[in-house]
Amino acid sequence: MRKKREQAIVVGASMAGMLAARVLADFFDQVTVIDRDAVTDSAEARPGVPQAKHLHALLPRGRRILERYFPGITAELEAAGAEMLDIANDIAWLTACGWGVRFASEFEGLSSTRDLLDSIVRRRLKQLPNVEILPDCEVMGLVGRSTRVEGVRLRFRSEGRSFVTEDLWSDLVVATTGRNSAVPVWLKELGLPEPAIECVNAHVGYASRMFRKPQNFQSDWRAIFIQAAPPAAKRAGILFPVENERWLVTLQGGDGDYPPTDDAGFLEFTRSLRSPMLYEAILNAEALTPTSSYRATENRLRHYERLKTWPECFVVMGDAVCAFNPVYGQGMTTAALGAELLQTSLQGQGGALAGVAPRFQKQLARINKAPWMLATSEDLRYPRCEGATATRSTRFMHSYIARVLQAATSDSSTRARFLEVHGMLKGPATIFRPSVMLQTLKAALALKANSVNPHPLHNTNGSEMASLDVTEQA
Repeated sequence: MRKKREQAIVVGASMAGMLAARVLADFFDQVTVIDRDAVTDSAEARPGVPQAKHLHALLPRGRRILERYFPGITAELEAAGAEMLDIANDIAWLTACGWGVRFASEFEGLSSTRDLLDSIVRRRLKQLPNVEILPDCEVMGLVGRSTRVEGVRLRFRSEGRSFVTEDLWSDLVVATTGRNSAVPVWLKELGLPEPAIECVNAHVGYASRMFRKPQNFQSDWRAIFIQAAPPAAKRAGILFPVENERWLVTLQGGDGDYPPTDDAGFLEFTRSLRSPMLYEAILNAEALTPTSSYRATENRLRHYERLKTWPECFVVMGDAVCAFNPVYGQGMTTAALGAELLQTSLQGQGGALAGVAPRFQKQLARINKAPWMLATSEDLRYPRCEGATATRSTRFMHSYIARVLQAATSDSSTRARFLEVHGMLKGPATIFRPSVMLQTLKAALALKANSVNPHPLHNTNGSEMASLDVTEQA
């Protein structure tokens, strides 16, 4: 039997932090999760998750990982009102090249509010006897030296203790402190350099509002995704069912074409989308909340793996390392992959920690590479995107993805391969299989033969907005 280590600390009760704590509970006698917010058991919004009012997606891979770490949590979420969606069949999905063909599949994702998901994961985590959540605490820095972290310095934020600080010692510190993480500052205080940072910003903004699902509403869909098709069509809209018979509607605009937050503006933005489906669904639906906006959507990657010196017993993961444009829904699932890597790293050491942290950061960088490439290459379709430029390989990828999406409007096997990649069940190489490439070629040739102007993108009035030729798109 392997002897457990004594103490681990997780900074941040985000999804990444809670999954990390669940993994660490198998390797340490005590796991302490520290968070700035007054974390409670209820499904309520908190300042540390400012984007919680907007749509969140738990992709198929992320749901499966969550179920493995918390057996039965899918059923628990469904009992609380979350809805399981067959992504291939239940979502009316308008891609840049047309409506994705729908078919019954095993690509299942959970649809709920972020607050409900967090609260149930948090409740399951707190049921573990060796896990403690310490709320109202701010980590001011790391305790230790440049070669080894030995704990954190806390400042209590609760009433009566707002200026009290103390050091909390541990065998391992895991930082899951979000896209605005102070980790670079903490490392600098230990005498280490700040990491190189990549930032790709397509100036995407969101506006979200909750609606009551109309009684006796009938449709052949359970959710809607009207995707943007930049550069011509920079607007998108998403409707997903959430608990208590409600619809969460999130509108998106890129290149600074932000959706408005007033009632009339929100509805008019919805009406301007490439399909009237979402507009018609909510036109007579009862709005339950004001409209909330969010614009901190840039892709941000910190290259901790490139630092020549990395302290032992300190790990950074989640958005604190790699934060994506949220529209692609990769954040929570990528965090779950990081938790799996943490588990594998600790198992491989038999409980020893020497060398784990630097190896983890390098391996995490490899995991983040594929979702980073997918997110940033899509954002580069927006003309005003900053921080990177489309290379020849990016333009090839844009063209090839367009062909795949075109084939996926009629061929279920091609769409299944695309959804495997989108759901992070398989890597991007999946859509370059010979069978997929053959279907995309057939679809492109058929489209070329049957239409001179194959893909007019229309607004709700039917006027032509743009033409997309999948054999030449760049």
